[in-house]
Formats: sequence, C-alpha cells, structure tokens
Amino acid sequence: MKKWSVPLLVFALGGLVGCGRTEEIKETPRVALVLKTLDNPFFSVLRQGAKEAAAEAGVDLIVQAAEREMDVERQMQVIENLIETQVDVLLIDPTGSGEVLPSILKANEAGIPVVILDTRIDSATASEMGVEIETFVGSDSYQGGVVAGEFILEQTGGKANVVILEGIPGHETADSRLRGFLAALEGHDGMRILASQSANWERDQGFNVAQDLLQAHPDLNVVFGCNDMMALGAVEAIEAAGKSDQVIVVGFDAVEEARLAIADGSMLASVAQLPSEIGRIGVETAVRILEGKDVPEEIPVQIELITRENLYHVQW
Repeated sequence: MKKWSVPLLVFALGGLVGCGRTEEIKETPRVALVLKTLDNPFFSVLRQGAKEAAAEAGVDLIVQAAEREMDVERQMQVIENLIETQVDVLLIDPTGSGEVLPSILKANEAGIPVVILDTRIDSATASEMGVEIETFVGSDSYQGGVVAGEFILEQTGGKANVVILEGIPGHETADSRLRGFLAALEGHDGMRILASQSANWERDQGFNVAQDLLQAHPDLNVVFGCNDMMALGAVEAIEAAGKSDQVIVVGFDAVEEARLAIADGSMLASVAQLPSEIGRIGVETAVRILEGKDVPEEIPVQIELITRENLYHVQW
C-alpha cells in the first residue's frame, strides 16, 4: 500500500543535482468506490456523499458499478480490475455477501485495505477463507425490518393481510430486513403473511410481482417492500388495480421518489438509512487508514422511519 503521509522526493538530474536542489511531490491517494449499481437512487446518493468527502479530503475517488444490482460476476470483475490498477483503498458495497469474498481476498494479497459499506459480508465464510476487512460502515438492516414491522402493527391495529417483496435471495441485506420484519410480526395472530416473494430489488419486478399478488390475494391490504424501488413498483400496480385507498405500502431506503410518494400519500412510510452519510464516512475512514490511524471494527449509521409527519424534518 502506498503511504499518503510520506512525501516522495524526486531529485532532478544534471545541473539541478549540482545545485543541491530537490523538488517534493506528494501523491494524490486513489480511493475506489465499488457500488452494486448506479441505476438506483440510493447508490447515487451514497456516491454523492462519497464525492463530497473526497473533494474535501483531497483524494482521487474512482466510482464504478455493475449495470444491474444482481450482477455479482460483473462487480467482481470491477474489483479485480481496480486491484490491477493499484488503488490505495477499496470501498465495496457487496452485491453478494459470500460471492464477492474471492475478490476481497485478492485485494488482501495485493496489500489494498478494504472497507465494506452498506451490506455485510458473510463473516463465517470470510473467516474460513482468511479474508480480512478494515471495518464495516452501514445501518442495521435487521433493526430496520423490525421498525417497519412495528410501524405496520401500529397502523393496522395488529390485523392485516400482508405481502412482502423480498430482495435478492441469499443477499445479506435482503435476508436481514426480512428477518427483522417477520420478528416484529411474530406472535401477532391477526397479521397474516399471504405471500413473500423476491422482486430482486428492481422496480419493474416489484410492479409485476405485486400485480400478480393483487390478483391472487384480493384481500391483501399491506405491502412491505424490502427496498423502495420494489415498493414504488407495488404502488404503481396498486394504482393500476384501483386499490390505492385499500392497500398501504411501506418501503425501505427513503429515496427521493419514495419521499415524494409519502408526501402525496401513495406510500405510508419508508425506513431511511442515510446513504449520503455511508458514503461520506466511508471516504473519511479510507483517509484515516491511509494516515495509519486505527478504525473501529464497525461504524454504525443511524436508521429512521420516515412518514409524512417527519418528512421535512430529517436531514439528508
């Protein structure tokens, strides 16, 4: 790993050497941010927070991502290409919590520190493989699922017919949000889970899955989307079915379009993760590592339930 804090001394040749003159040149550290996709407002906001922090710290930020959020192989290619260019630190939001580990191991072997953002890696498998990371920066997805579930319990009085739009199967973030949501509903017999189906984090799939579920379960009255893109797809399906006054929708991430939907009443709420903070803290953590400073094993970023009542009071 290149040391940022130690200047490189370049001695000019010829007459300059004879005069005893030297010129000090400092390298600009190169930090790479590897996201799941940029075709999702959550990651666009995360990128913006990282860019602002990089500009303030004077580091060169390289941002790359796969086109689709579920394209694990492409993300691994991106990481390995960046390793070849010898970046100083890798900030990675893993598409696959276990699948991406071989690429992180290659970064370890190349001496490049890795910071994980937003989605945790599979710690048990990582330990078996000898994969090391500097820290994790992100929110507690399980607790976010609990918050969403408790809010729906409160809004429905503990009696509702619920469908869940899951993320990518086996994805740590998706699994944690789902488990937290189900834990909140456990023991409440009036809460019937009619269906729980993956829509792969994508809006068009959220629309299609919700459309099918509305037809299969005409008595459903609650949709929980494990991210806002699927939830917004469900909103469109509900509007197309003429059931906007019969079905409530709660999402996760509180992206800008979801906040607009909350403002106009087509969504009831969304769990906010503050992605700009994740990006900012990720870059600041990379700088600390480059300076040789210690970082904690985990850096939590707060979550908050966004409703119409607090929509304009939360700092993004």
